[in-house]
Amino acid sequence: MYRSPSRGELNLTEVYWDIVNYILDSSEEKYNLIIGTDSHNLQDQCCFVTAIIVHREGKGARYFFTKKQEDHITSLRHRIFYETSLSVEVAGELFKKLKDSSVKDNNLNLEIHLDIGEKGETKELIREVVGMVLGSGFSPKIKPESYGATKVADKYTK
Repeated sequence: MYRSPSRGELNLTEVYWDIVNYILDSSEEKYNLIIGTDSHNLQDQCCFVTAIIVHREGKGARYFFTKKQEDHITSLRHRIFYETSLSVEVAGELFKKLKDSSVKDNNLNLEIHLDIGEKGETKELIREVVGMVLGSGFSPKIKPESYGATKVADKYTK
């Protein structure tokens, strides 16, 4: 289940229809569909939060998120790759639905926001993780442009 501050609890199909209706409400606008995942180790569990954001450029956004608990993951590499795979999986499911919808011709850009950047421990993973996203057919964004993971998803990991 996904949660939205403005829509409450929804399943992925309901999220999809909410996104479609949001886009069709102002179909002349440009949109970014952003998927980002962040995680945080909490005692013996790791909390993964995946966020779906539909951003109407210059006019606001709507977002949805889901939480998943896994056993504590001690390897940063393992955690980052798992975050990325969760984002790619959700993006793939939404993309399949959207390509056959009435919004497929709208100016809709799909991005995967990654919790990695040029500074810090994750800089050595950039090439591999970005390659994983590109290989899946999506556009990757890293810090500081990856607010879907570093701001929205991060807000709900703790």
